[in-house]
Amino acid sequence: MRHALAILCTVFVLAAPSAQTPARPQRIISLVPALTEMLFAVGAGPQVVAVSSFDEYPPQVKNLERVGALLDPNLERILALRPDLVAVYGSQQDLKTQLARASIPVYSYRHTGLADIATTIREIGARVGHAAEARAVTDRIEAQLASIRARVGTAPRPRTLLVFGREAGALRGIYASGGVGFLHDMLEAAGGEDVFADIKRESVQATTELILARKPDVILEIRSGASETGRLASEVAVWRTLASIPAVRNNRVHFIIDPRTVVPGPRVAEATELLARTLHPERFK
Repeated sequence: MRHALAILCTVFVLAAPSAQTPARPQRIISLVPALTEMLFAVGAGPQVVAVSSFDEYPPQVKNLERVGALLDPNLERILALRPDLVAVYGSQQDLKTQLARASIPVYSYRHTGLADIATTIREIGARVGHAAEARAVTDRIEAQLASIRARVGTAPRPRTLLVFGREAGALRGIYASGGVGFLHDMLEAAGGEDVFADIKRESVQATTELILARKPDVILEIRSGASETGRLASEVAVWRTLASIPAVRNNRVHFIIDPRTVVPGPRVAEATELLARTLHPERFK
């Protein structure tokens, strides 16, 4: 869960994108897993020389240097790698200042909703010299999302609690999608109605009392790692204490264990289809 939350912190950072420079960078460092996936998706993988501690995809990143992440960037290592572009979180003000002093260009990450993923892919693609490839990637994503929306378009939309974080073995520390952000937008595109759509935040810390009051028809928990599979049955059983909730009463508590669901990157349409297939299996036969 900690790993999923660490990745998901990309969702909760807002900052203005940095000014673009005309030179095509040849030594890129990415501290943002979503941006790393985008760089490889548009064909800039050979230009990437280092990534964050939390990068796992694509497989090529396993052979790259690690230079910390949101809270612990290793400035000394970053400078030693002589980058000509560093992709950072918008909140890393100290790091951005230090990189500016070293005359190293920065791409400052901004992300809010599903539509912004395509915008970011096009921006970063243009910045690293792969504009045409980036357009092809976003065209594919948008076509996939349109196909999903068409499939689930006339189906009833179950009121859904989308959980991305929870204390293991307990209904404590529950973090769920609120009414804005890429998780909310994915859920809506997949044919669900977010039970916290009225709370205009990307993350809602949901108590059991609040969940009981919202009465979700479906509970979806998304997890990033295959290591979660072994305790799946016991984690599903945790929800049985809330037997009055329609989702629990009707056995509609589902876990989706797939890293695509927690990274707002170029695989977001595939992640949205996973949600849609879970909510509306009859539409994907």
